[in-house]
Amino acid sequence: MKLILTADVSGLGAPGDIVEVKDGYGRNYLLPRGLAIVATRGAQKQIQVITRAQDTRRVRDLDHAKEIKTALEGLSVTLKAKAAAGSSKLFGSVTASDVAAAVKSAGGPVLDKRAIELPGHIKTTGKHSVTVRLHPEVTVALPVEVTGSAQ
Repeated sequence: MKLILTADVSGLGAPGDIVEVKDGYGRNYLLPRGLAIVATRGAQKQIQVITRAQDTRRVRDLDHAKEIKTALEGLSVTLKAKAAAGSSKLFGSVTASDVAAAVKSAGGPVLDKRAIELPGHIKTTGKHSVTVRLHPEVTVALPVEVTGSAQ
């Protein structure tokens, strides 16, 4: 199935790219979520509009991403989670939205939880490194300290 991406899909492409995917993936995942449209002759014009708009935004976004990167690099993020008394194991795990809320409460910029990449499941207290993908060219390694609090 030939599709035109309307949003950035990791591992597949950027908006405006024409991709060939399996029918089920396109029909059941990409199309219902609005991440792609079926490639037709009329859709070719939409590709030009999407890429033109993306090119004008890219330069502005790259500069803005670099500003956010400098703000995040000087930030100390501490996250409180429920843990058993005297143990380093958490009840549950830390999610990307928890990290985004901790960054905001630490005085940092508002981050989209989809831009935060966790190194697997964070289920223990201590220091962990979280990757924040601000732009395809700009990523930040953000140290996050998880502290346990009793129920």
